[in-house]
Amino acid sequence: MKFTYGNLIGGVWRDTPSTFHTMNPARPSQCAGTYALPTTGMVDEAVEAAADAQRAWRKLPAPERCAALARFVDAIEANRERLAHAVTVEQGKTLVESRGEIAKACAESRFMLQHVMTGEGTRHVPALRAGVRNMVLRRPRGVIVAITPWNFPVMTPMRKIAPALGFGNAVIIKASEFTPAAACILGELAAGVLPDGLLQVLHGGPDIGNALVSHPGVHGVTFTGSVGTGKRIVAATASNLAEVSLELGGKNAAVIHDADDLDACLDQVANAALMCTGQRCTAVSRVLVRRELRAQVAQGLAERAGNMRVGNGLDAATQLGPITHRAQLDHVMSAVSKAREEGARVAVGGRRLEIEGCEGGYFFAPTVLDGVRPDSAAAREEIFGPVISIVEYESLDDALNLLNSVEYGLTAAFFSNDAKAIARFVEECETGMLHVNHGTVPDSHMPFGGIKASGVGAYSVGPSAAAFYTTEHAVYLGK
Repeated sequence: MKFTYGNLIGGVWRDTPSTFHTMNPARPSQCAGTYALPTTGMVDEAVEAAADAQRAWRKLPAPERCAALARFVDAIEANRERLAHAVTVEQGKTLVESRGEIAKACAESRFMLQHVMTGEGTRHVPALRAGVRNMVLRRPRGVIVAITPWNFPVMTPMRKIAPALGFGNAVIIKASEFTPAAACILGELAAGVLPDGLLQVLHGGPDIGNALVSHPGVHGVTFTGSVGTGKRIVAATASNLAEVSLELGGKNAAVIHDADDLDACLDQVANAALMCTGQRCTAVSRVLVRRELRAQVAQGLAERAGNMRVGNGLDAATQLGPITHRAQLDHVMSAVSKAREEGARVAVGGRRLEIEGCEGGYFFAPTVLDGVRPDSAAAREEIFGPVISIVEYESLDDALNLLNSVEYGLTAAFFSNDAKAIARFVEECETGMLHVNHGTVPDSHMPFGGIKASGVGAYSVGPSAAAFYTTEHAVYLGK
């Protein structure tokens, strides 16, 4: 199947003479889709259509909005196989992972609709004056632009669509130009369920993205992606003062301090590091291990990585798919090469793979780097691939210093049976999400976000999302 889509504006798919193509990363010579590039004038049209749709949508009672969105989520669930195929063909992950992504997207969306139904943030406050009633209420923000990445083509858009529409906004999705098929299918599934113009899809690169986020008719911008692009978005929104919510990178650590069952610990670490070929913002990228355990941990992780079956995500036997695009593959290869130059030892992997029947595919062997220096790039910079960097430490103080020494603060895991050590980790770890004795896989109903260079603004899941998708108003009611 080859995907062919224009831009969804006001309920109509619009084509243009200019197009771009996506490729299957398992077979890069195979074109996966053809998409129309919008003109800058289409940005104005999309924002106007969104504003028109939002004016009517915001007036609907929250239960009516949520009922429509629940039908939309049901349609996504009913089209799970179609969406999973689109994700795997353009992104590369296994069908099992693609199906899991869609299931998690639906679970998160339903959870967020529950938050909308509670009237999140609206409350009565005791007044200081007789005869006056005080209350705080929240209103829909307006037109939201959502710029989404290529690693989770369904879950990340839905993480933004569900709360945006639930709280009474309209949303314009600009999906990654590497994996736009899933967003287009979401747009198709919204037809007849949601009002035209409420959910729109535009394609394009940085020029269209910049036109969207700086548009005077846009009131909020939510973005998931790199720190560099996040900084450019913040600069672009200076012209319209749109509210921003940014989910950025991570250099996430698993600290192995002690473990009664080291095999179970390493199973969790390997899974958290290598699922989705390491292309997750929450993936474990570095393992900080107490010196006495380093040799066992390095050997155990190398065995697990070396035993993984790499191949086409459409093959049921595949455990690890390709890297999504050539530039990312080049980045991973360069990072491993630099790690070698800086003294790291390749315990397993460290090379590009050729898979029979997938000639030229962007496959990279699951890699464990041992003896990584704490000050090296492999210990400090995001790689975003199937690469684990092992750094040893002596004391708990050393471990916590290493844990917090990077610019990122997304998530971390701590493995220990020492209650005092766990308490210090929970108190001192500088990340938005903390895991004790399990991998960095978040639940669908917990707040999702980071601090430091990993995030700006409200978290995207949970009650704090209302702070981005709505505006707050203090009301004084006199007699």
